[in-house]
Amino acid sequence: MSAPAPSTLAIVDAEPLPRQEEVLTDAALAFVAELHRQFAPRRNELLARRGERRAEIARTSTLDFLPETAAVRADDSWKVAPAPAALNDRRVEITGPTDRKMTINALNSGAKVWLADFEDASAPTWENVVLGQLNLTDAYERRIDFTDPKSGKSYALKSADELATVVMRPRGWHLQERHLQLDGVSVPGALVDFGLYFFHNAQRLIDLGKGPYFYLPKTESHLEARLWNDIFVFAQDYVGIPQGTVRATVLIETITAAYEMEEILYELRDHAAGLNAGRWDYLFSIVKNFRDGGAKFVLPDRNAVTMTAPFMRAYTELLVRTCHKRGAHAIGGMAAFIPSRRDAEVNKVAFEKVKADKDREANDGFDGSWVAHPDLVPIALASFDAVLGEKPNQKDRLREDVSVAPGDLIAIDSLDASPTYDGLRNAVAVGIRYIEAWLRGLGAVAIFNLMEDAATAEISRSQIWQWINADVVFENGEHATADLARKVAAEELAAIREEIGEETFTAGKWQQAHDLLLQVSLDQDYADFLTLPAYEQLR
Repeated sequence: MSAPAPSTLAIVDAEPLPRQEEVLTDAALAFVAELHRQFAPRRNELLARRGERRAEIARTSTLDFLPETAAVRADDSWKVAPAPAALNDRRVEITGPTDRKMTINALNSGAKVWLADFEDASAPTWENVVLGQLNLTDAYERRIDFTDPKSGKSYALKSADELATVVMRPRGWHLQERHLQLDGVSVPGALVDFGLYFFHNAQRLIDLGKGPYFYLPKTESHLEARLWNDIFVFAQDYVGIPQGTVRATVLIETITAAYEMEEILYELRDHAAGLNAGRWDYLFSIVKNFRDGGAKFVLPDRNAVTMTAPFMRAYTELLVRTCHKRGAHAIGGMAAFIPSRRDAEVNKVAFEKVKADKDREANDGFDGSWVAHPDLVPIALASFDAVLGEKPNQKDRLREDVSVAPGDLIAIDSLDASPTYDGLRNAVAVGIRYIEAWLRGLGAVAIFNLMEDAATAEISRSQIWQWINADVVFENGEHATADLARKVAAEELAAIREEIGEETFTAGKWQQAHDLLLQVSLDQDYADFLTLPAYEQLR
């Protein structure tokens, strides 16, 4: 008697979308189902391990490089696979969601790479998940265009040799995709995003002289990198492309991953392209992990924590040294400024800050860096051109002068700054505005001339939580309390209502966003990710 056919993925509680049958083919869904069967159990174990590690940090208030992987760090003989031609020069990378307009603008931006984002810059509505995939395939097939219904302006792709190389970022391991289920169990969002993209585009990208390239978000350990590597090996065999075709750049945006950079590269060595130094998620991870570590772990206002803070400097210097020792690209942080069409002075000040930031990264040995807006591409490009010249990267700069001790990465109290009342108000204002947009399906949002994504809301609510629980006293003498946070939130909500008018306010999700921000900022039981309760409200 033959074995029963394996059950297939069910599409659950989702309105049909135009052209979804091009993405959700039987063959593609069978591949995602197989990924789920093979790898979801280990993903679940690794999520449980995160909780165990966090409990250990709560008990000890410290972290160290892993003794059990010392041999990997000490072995100078291994390197990551050489970069493919399409990923050898990454001096400027632009980030953004995969809506139709952004897809065209990012590919045309003049950046070397576009981080096509299904993660923090994209609220995971079913529409964004499915149509984002469609937009990428349409771009590769050169059948994408867009006319803005408001302005009437039309957008179309430039010639192939002028387009950015796409590096796609799937969702983090913690998120489920409720609309795709196998035997009643939701599939991890990461496997949905990766699986659909890889299945449809791996061969297509090879034919274009590129390949399936990925950014891996919110990795917390080398064991999570090992899981991704096993997924890549399985996927390449499944569709019949050579092993090593996939390339992955890992975001070192958690404090635990900062202690395992070499091990992460080692696990992915046949598929590794580099590491990236994120900022808001990294700070969020520090607060999350050391939230009960006492006064020495209390972060000041997020805008006071620049990349030149001693503990952030230790992190970026270690990242460059680690990458170049192993032949990988070191990619710097985000320039999030959004140019103002109305205020030349705002632009002038911001452009100077962006230039200083990118000059520092280029001079520190980074091989490239991120921007959030096409107008920033030339500024970042000039900083890296000045250092690189005709060279595609500076991986030959080994930075052997860098020495980072375990305690340097968590020396939060080395920063001479304190939380302020204005910092609290800003965290509340930005948090409400971002969450409101996210609940409407927008993941990348311009707020106060900065492009914000989910990491912004995470650091905002984490700081409110930390300041209240650490009984911070602000410079005006007020104590950080739940009542103060509620008062500030009520004032900000009223100010927004006045600013945008009653009709627009009522049509939005402002009260919902206000309530959700307070929920995750004030609950004694700290939520691991804001996006988990937020996803329950995303319709």
